Amino acid sequence: MNDDSTKRKQIASRLRAAREMAGLSQAQVAKILGLHRPSVSEMEAGRRRVSGEELAKLAEVYSVDMKWLMHAEPTGDSSMDDRAQLAAREFAKLRPEDLDRVLDLLKAIRPPREK
Repeated sequence: MNDDSTKRKQIASRLRAAREMAGLSQAQVAKILGLHRPSVSEMEAGRRRVSGEELAKLAEVYSVDMKWLMHAEPTGDSSMDDRAQLAAREFAKLRPEDLDRVLDLLKAIRPPREK
């Protein structure tokens, strides 16, 4: 895979993850952007180039940083990094008492450490 194709696939992956975390369907995104649904599908599959203007609008719609969408250099397990960043944004939207409940739940489901 060449660099352009790799970058397009990484952007595509983040576009899909951001859309899903925003709770939007491809049809809803297409309507917001004034596109047909298959165009959004092609973007998320990495088969369609996404213009800078489209990236800016998508970042706004998904409430993510445009730099995050465009980041092409993987850092470790990039799919895990993506999910952690998206989760952090969702956690930031919670009321303090709800965040405390989620953190307690995470502690309860985390496997015990080996000694």
